[in-house]
Parts: sequence; C-alpha cells; structure tokens
Amino acid sequence: MNRILTYAFFLPFFFIGSTFAQTSQTKKPNILFIAVDDLRSELGHFGNTQIQTPNLDQLASKAVSFTNHFVHVPTCGASRAALLTGMRPRRSAELSNLIMQNEFPKKAENEIPETFIHHLKRNGYHTVGIGKISHSADGYVYEYEEEVSDQRELPYSWDELLFDAGKWKTGWNAFFAYADGENRQSMNKQVKPYEAGEVDDLGYPDGLTTQLAISKLKELKGQDQPFFLGVGLFKPHLPFTSPKKYWDLYDEESIPVALNPTKPKNVSESSLLPSGEFNQYALGEEHPDLEKVASEAYAKKIKHAYFAAASYSDAQIGLILDELKALNLEENTIVIIWGDHGWHLGEQQVWGKHTLFENALKSALIIKIPGTEQKSRLEKSIVESVDIYPTLLELAGIESPYQLDGESLVSLIEQKENPANQTAFSYFKNGITVRNERYRLTKYFRNQEPTIELYDHQNDPLETINIAADNPELVKSLMPLLEKGNTGLYDQ
Repeated sequence: MNRILTYAFFLPFFFIGSTFAQTSQTKKPNILFIAVDDLRSELGHFGNTQIQTPNLDQLASKAVSFTNHFVHVPTCGASRAALLTGMRPRRSAELSNLIMQNEFPKKAENEIPETFIHHLKRNGYHTVGIGKISHSADGYVYEYEEEVSDQRELPYSWDELLFDAGKWKTGWNAFFAYADGENRQSMNKQVKPYEAGEVDDLGYPDGLTTQLAISKLKELKGQDQPFFLGVGLFKPHLPFTSPKKYWDLYDEESIPVALNPTKPKNVSESSLLPSGEFNQYALGEEHPDLEKVASEAYAKKIKHAYFAAASYSDAQIGLILDELKALNLEENTIVIIWGDHGWHLGEQQVWGKHTLFENALKSALIIKIPGTEQKSRLEKSIVESVDIYPTLLELAGIESPYQLDGESLVSLIEQKENPANQTAFSYFKNGITVRNERYRLTKYFRNQEPTIELYDHQNDPLETINIAADNPELVKSLMPLLEKGNTGLYDQ
C-alpha cells in the first residue's frame, strides 16, 4: 500500500558552526536517517562478536560509530518520541509506546514543531518518511488488526509519507510478517518467534521498504530543495524473520550464549522482565522467563535468528547507501543510522527490551558527515538519543525552536572537544537510571526492595551484581547526578 500526502512551506536558512556547513554554503546538506528497530549495540566493526554487518562496517569506516549511545526509554514509541522532540520524558504518558499516537494527532499546529522533522520542513527541507520512523509501522494511526486509517501519527512532519505493505496489506501486518503472507495477528500468535524464509530480499517487508527508498532517492536527486529521507526498517524486531541466505551466514553451534544468563545478584525481580513479548509467540520450542533459563541450544537458535535478521537489515542499508553513492548524492548527504533501543538476548535471564539495564538501553548510532571521513572512529563518549536533534540543526544551520535537552555532537565528531555532559539518563518501570563513564546508578520509585541499584562497569561490565548496599558513600556521591535527570516525572 502506497500513500502520498504532500504540502510544504519554506523559510530562509543560514549555515553555522561545523566544517561541513562552512564548505557547503550553496546548499543545505541532505539528510538520510535510517531507524532500525531493536538494533542493539553489537555490530561487526565493534569486534568481539560474530554478528555480520559488513555494510554498517563499511559506513563506519567513513563515519563516527558511537559505542556508548543510550536511548531514554526501552520501548519503541517512547524512545522515538524522545529522539524526535529532543526532550527526555517529563510525564508518565511519555513512557508509553502510544505517546505519539495518543497525543500528537490531537494537537493543532503551533509555533513549537512536533518533531525535528517538522522543524526541518519549516526551514526548507522536503521531508519523506518510509516505514517506521515514529511508532506506527507505516506512520498512520490504527490498531494492529484494524484497517489503515487516514490519520497520520505525525500530522505536520511529512511532505510525503510512503509505505509498500505488499501481500501483507497493512503496515502492522507487515511489521509482524512471515514469508507466506501471514502475520502474528492472522495466526493468533500460533507462530514461532523466528523464521528462515525460502525467499529473496523482497520476500519480507524491509526489502520492499528498501526498494521504495531507492526509487525515492532517484526522484529527490532531481530537485533543488534539500531533503530529509527517513527510512524505518523493522528487523531485527520480533519475529526474527529473514531470508534463509542470512541464516546461512552463521554456524549456529559456534554462536556464543550470553555470559550472564542468570538474574543479577541483589536485585528485585521487579527490575527484570518475564519476557512476555517474546513468549507470546506460542510455537516457540521453549518459553524462558524469570523462573527458568533457556537451554544453551535454544539460546543459540534465538541469537542465530536475531543475528540473521540484523544481517538482513544491514544488507538493505547497503543497497540504500549504494544508491546514494551512484546518484552522486553522497558528498552532500548526512547519514545517520540509529537503533531505537537494545534487546536482551538472554542476558540477566531476559529475552526482551523493557528494562533499565545496559542491554536494553544501549543501541547502535553511526553518524557520517561528508568531509569528515578522515576522523572516522569508534567513539566511546557517553551520548544520548536527544543529542541527535541539536546535531542535525547545527549541521543544517538552523536555530533551535526551544531549549532542547540534548547537546550537539558536531564538535565531538570533528574532534574539537568532548561533550560537557558525559552522562545518559533513561526511564522505565517507575525508575530513573544514569550512566556515566564508569557507573550505572538506578533509583526505583516502588515498594519492592532494593530500590537502589549500582553497577561498576569497570569491574562488572555485564551488570551481574548490584553493589549499592555495600557502597553507600559512593551511592550518596552519585545520587545528585541521578537527580539531575529527574525531569519531574516522579514528582507528580
């Protein structure tokens, strides 16, 4: 299903700051933003992993790949809302998957833009969305088993909103797709959480999204107006489905299981996750939860499935980047790859994302600014998703519409200075967590003890032991830092 809605208005623009802006006075940079669902911070170029992401690795060789990028909420809709608005959550509603669906379409357009995409649009950009950029799979508001509506989740952000649902017919069906045209809903969850489809890349929805993006790039090539092209890929979100050729990249027996497959010590189970989203796929051979650990064989199988799905997305990204280069757009296009959160692959006895642990909060982030290729590297500084909004505005030479929570990463990318803020704040499960260069401190507003958790990433990078009770003075010294992240969310 293809939908195109078009309108535009343009405002003057100017360039500031960065090396790229100074060398591109005649035209604003294009922006290619690719959101990948559930793409944890585990890519081939990080090393110490078997995951194969050759196209992201090639991009990273000309870019800055952030090894300590953290999202603000470990769930799709709320994480994307923070990214798009440049603001950390301030209300409990902003922790919901449905925050954009429930609130954004009800607001009249006003001086404050709904997203950075809206702000770019107001400042001369032609904005195109394909796939899952906000929470909805295709950008329209409707429930999983309903007909597609005409209500956009982001009413003012897009000049064009496109999606090809293929044989699955709707965005949400495509999101939970299997190769035969069925989906999780149509099969009443009587499905496995994985599939190696005997199909080519177009046999799953992300292949269709990629072809749509390639076609759109060819159209955008011919216009004078700078563009923002947002492409949202579904995989490796559950179900972990992909063409069999991506499964064949891996030897399942050699895939290592999690080094920390059991619950951390000195924590309440309220901090963890019973893996309900994963276990609703009823035909899974096992249903691991907080009472039972997955067998080694099943853990390897699920990691195999996740790796294959991630490699499938990597291949689609490669096709888009190849087209960008073939069209000679590469030299004036900023490229951002962003994972909306991480995912526990058995770590801490969890299969899922809804926790305040490292595996759920850390995700992939790669930023390529033309003209800075010689400064490509793995960057270890602590950065947050809200930093992307001010980064794009600086690169585009556009003033911020309001006080953002994030800090531009341009100076860090260009190796001029490190960010003043070396902390990342995240929120979920009635809790706040702060990550700095060494520690993760988490405070829960609940009755179940312990409500304070502290992990030392120098000595315990896998977050296996909560050491808060044994280090009260350290907790006390770090607590003011955590309280800086309390945006009023738990003062209500």
